[in-house]
Amino acid sequence: MSATTVTAPAAPTIKVEADPRIGLRGHLRHTGALVRRNLLWIKQDPESMFDAVLMPIVFTLLFVYVFGGSIGQSLGGGQDAYVQYVIPGMVAMMSMNIAQGVGTGFNEDFHKGIMDRFRSLPIGRASVLIAKVSVELLRLLVATTVLMVVAVLVGFDINNWAGLFGAIGLSALFGSAIMWIFLVLGVTMKNAQSVQAMGFLVMMPLQFGSSIFAPTQSMPGWLQNFTEYNPMSGLADAARGLMVGGPVAHGLWVTLAWTAGLTLVMAPIAIRKFTKQS
Repeated sequence: MSATTVTAPAAPTIKVEADPRIGLRGHLRHTGALVRRNLLWIKQDPESMFDAVLMPIVFTLLFVYVFGGSIGQSLGGGQDAYVQYVIPGMVAMMSMNIAQGVGTGFNEDFHKGIMDRFRSLPIGRASVLIAKVSVELLRLLVATTVLMVVAVLVGFDINNWAGLFGAIGLSALFGSAIMWIFLVLGVTMKNAQSVQAMGFLVMMPLQFGSSIFAPTQSMPGWLQNFTEYNPMSGLADAARGLMVGGPVAHGLWVTLAWTAGLTLVMAPIAIRKFTKQS
């Protein structure tokens, strides 16, 4: 009588997926934990804050002392007049420059295997992205604070504190919308260098084809049409009106329209692509 060999069935591979029934409280708890994780990572790697600290200093000194005299004369007041003009524009610029970092950091997390660990946890997928955006907004506030300290040192007059805080809040709101674009790039591009290169292709026309650094009246007609509805021009003009006086309405509604449109379109795309990728 031959012996019968009994082979034990292989243990099934269990893949933990995010529970689709996670409620708002669960998402908030997960987001808070991930924000804390990202802040601890910054604490362990303080070099990751160099761009937020050094970039406002370099850009302010560069534009004020290189271009301030010539452009300031066209404004009718020399370098002092240019300081009052360009600083609100740079408050707007910070929103896009800091937003680029969320895409490169997100892409690096994928290649380091961090997202594989998140995949094994029953957490809301949107919490991972919202935590990234939240931490980048904190970095944006740090960069803006450094910018305003340097701005005061080079002669900027803060005469309207409420307007200043309003401009910073508007910049953060628009920055959060731009971050969703870079999150999509972070998920879809092959490496962080590609995300950075694509980011510069987006940033350069929007920043320099705007009213951030110089008035648009001397630009060609076709470029003036572009700058009129360029979200960076709208944000810079609204910030300028809030901080030093002037019209606010047109720049405000342009900024809010772009913010709402980008968030409604890009946020679902980013979450969907991240869910498929992870």
